[in-house]
Amino acid sequence: MNKSEPGQKGSGRSGLKRWARYGPLVFWLGFLWLASTGAFSAGNTSRFLRPLLTWLFPRFSEAELDALHFLVRKAAHFLEYAVLGFLASRAFVTSTHASIQRRWFELALLLVVLNSLLDEFHQSYVASRTGSIYDSAIDIAGGLTVLLVCKVLVKRTVSLR
Repeated sequence: MNKSEPGQKGSGRSGLKRWARYGPLVFWLGFLWLASTGAFSAGNTSRFLRPLLTWLFPRFSEAELDALHFLVRKAAHFLEYAVLGFLASRAFVTSTHASIQRRWFELALLLVVLNSLLDEFHQSYVASRTGSIYDSAIDIAGGLTVLLVCKVLVKRTVSLR
């Protein structure tokens, strides 16, 4: 049995719960940072996306394949930040801090917006990438969409209690 030291909140068990709550969020933020590097530039993602798209759509022209590659990359922006919104809402809704629980939506949205803007700012300094406010808008739309769905689900869950 783990005992808390005087002056400390919780026990080893609460530390594990905190890690289970925030670990996936921290991991995803790390992934987003990695995705912001040159490793995920259009030139690099085309190495594996292009053959897949060509296999899926063998009759597409080069221009159509380029457009599809572009759309897949933009959809990835939306989905990456949808996952971020979900993980942030999951972590903040279940927080042991009442103030975080009360303001979970605002905090999660703030995290999505700030990370998106910092991500694009970072990309503006990566030689094989470009920073784009339009990509930030797509990112924020992805995060906000999931946060709104989570907000509806949280309200339903609370009203059922």
